Amino acid sequence: MSSSFPSPETITRVELPNGVTVLVYETFGSPSVVLSGYLWAGALSETPAQAGLAGFTSGMLLRGTETRSFGQINDELESVGARLGFRSGVHTVGFGGKALAEDLDLLLDILADGLQQPTFPGDEAEKLRGQILTNLERRAHDTRRMASLAFNELLYPDHPYGRSVSGYLETVSALGREELVGYYRAHYAPQGLVIAVVGAVSPQTAVERVRAALGDWQSHGVTPNRSAPPPVHLAEARRRTVAIEGKTQADLVLGWPGLARSDTDYMAARLANTILGVFGMMGRLGDHVREELGLAYYVYSQLEAGYGAGPWTAIAGVNPANVQQAIDGILQEVRRLRDEPVPAEELADSQAFLTGSMPLRLETNEGVAATLLDMERYDLGLDYLLRYADLVNAVTVGDVQAVAQKYLNPEVYALAVAGPEA
Repeated sequence: MSSSFPSPETITRVELPNGVTVLVYETFGSPSVVLSGYLWAGALSETPAQAGLAGFTSGMLLRGTETRSFGQINDELESVGARLGFRSGVHTVGFGGKALAEDLDLLLDILADGLQQPTFPGDEAEKLRGQILTNLERRAHDTRRMASLAFNELLYPDHPYGRSVSGYLETVSALGREELVGYYRAHYAPQGLVIAVVGAVSPQTAVERVRAALGDWQSHGVTPNRSAPPPVHLAEARRRTVAIEGKTQADLVLGWPGLARSDTDYMAARLANTILGVFGMMGRLGDHVREELGLAYYVYSQLEAGYGAGPWTAIAGVNPANVQQAIDGILQEVRRLRDEPVPAEELADSQAFLTGSMPLRLETNEGVAATLLDMERYDLGLDYLLRYADLVNAVTVGDVQAVAQKYLNPEVYALAVAGPEA
């Protein structure tokens, strides 16, 4: 099976002189092409008072350029059934689009236009601001989103990972057009930009077209922010409750400081997380807290290992009367993962799940593009997919218990609960 995976023999990787990296994988399963990528212009460079600025800026890139209005951009994309968009994260601004292979030039031209010549028209900025503020107002009434927001603020105080990438009502309201333009000029550059092209186009053609669209882009004096913020340490339990009027469900996020994707513990932690709250009907947490005890509408665990050390969390939606019992049930499973070696058969099942799900991810051009970008972002190597099964299967019972003991402390954790007033 692994012989059919993208590999050094089938992935084309080219670095352009201006710092753009192009990744191409040719596949003719459909007549379409997917374009996906990122550049280092995320929210990491915001100040707390500017929270939401990176996202606001990225949202404006296709709202008007020196050669096209917002309406013209939409009309050109819609006329050929194509799509293209930008979205900001903490570290990077990502972009993605899809079109018929014959329309790749148009997709790249509009992408290059947005990246190099945005004009930030004032009327469009106000429309987008209104949409962002509406979303933030909705968030304030969403127990799941508010639990996540409160958890991040609790675990990462005075830290980029603790701030909302979308911002807050007061910060987004205060952002002016000059700040959008300033953030763009200070952080958008071709250096470190990565673009993956996957679909019915030859590698040579794809590279030539990316070169024609982005190869001449220069942004002097801009140094992309590729730093990773320092990891945080949790010395005592922290808890926060967010009361939201009129709700009948409580959502909770319980977790710990985790690890970065580049950490040597990553694969063992991923297996431990799969066992805890992913495999089957959401792993051991689902079996115990939801099925056996009947305490949760949903429950699962999540390992956010990215460019920096993200959180390792357990997340649940429960009846407000069952919050403490659900927390106790989650911590019971954490203790079991730490104190008892995982049965070899259970580990093997989770290993089979991880190795078996990879081919499914690679069935679509979008999945291949996302995988190529991960391989580049985390320096995994073009042969990563060929080594993937061996990396997964090399994790031992002892490795799983060791990472559980290292990262998951049932006595010291951060907990955020959002729900109806008590």
